[in-house]
Amino acid sequence: MDPFFRPVLVYRWIVFLLAASFAVYQIFTASYDGAGGPFRYLTNWALLLSFYSASRMLAVSEGRITRPHLVTASVTAVLNAMVVIRYWRLYLQDPSLVSGSREIDWVLDYYLHLVGPLLQLIDAMIIARAFRRHVPALGALLALVLAYAAWAELFVGPLNRTPIGSVTSGLPYPFLNDMEAQARAIFYCINLAVAWILYVIFAVLAAGVRRLSRPPIKPSDPPGSPDSAR
Repeated sequence: MDPFFRPVLVYRWIVFLLAASFAVYQIFTASYDGAGGPFRYLTNWALLLSFYSASRMLAVSEGRITRPHLVTASVTAVLNAMVVIRYWRLYLQDPSLVSGSREIDWVLDYYLHLVGPLLQLIDAMIIARAFRRHVPALGALLALVLAYAAWAELFVGPLNRTPIGSVTSGLPYPFLNDMEAQARAIFYCINLAVAWILYVIFAVLAAGVRRLSRPPIKPSDPPGSPDSAR
């Protein structure tokens, strides 16, 4: 889709303003009682990445940059999808597994775990036509998962006293504190596998979208026809 098409520009402005508004809201209103503040949670990593990606997509549509940021859009869509899947799976099982004793505003909740990720995916798949630079995107997802695991295990956990679990304490999500170190390592590896699988699924779907949106190839005129002599 033409990134300079006016409806695309309007859409990207909406996506950018929403991401910027919720990012600013989280930064200035979330609790910083524990080490890491709101950025203990992967959801807010995804929110900041959404804000950055939305700003780049808008800059492309306004002609301020020429780099398409396909890897940025791809990784943002996958990370958001991971957050959505993990969040709703745990939430439907037991809300305390993701929130503990925290109360989450329902508007923020549904933006972070439904609306925002969907808007990012639509842009990445339909407008930006991302999911084409496979090796850099898969590498970036690996780096993100490893970075978050290191952040949770080496910084957030040791410097926080809550949540308290049956095995350890301080890790950002309550259920992690009920898992042994080996089980948590396996959990992080599973999350990496999920990220890569989601990328492959989105790449296949995006290829289908690109194929469907191609203009039909006009058959060449047969030799000797009046049009062939033009």
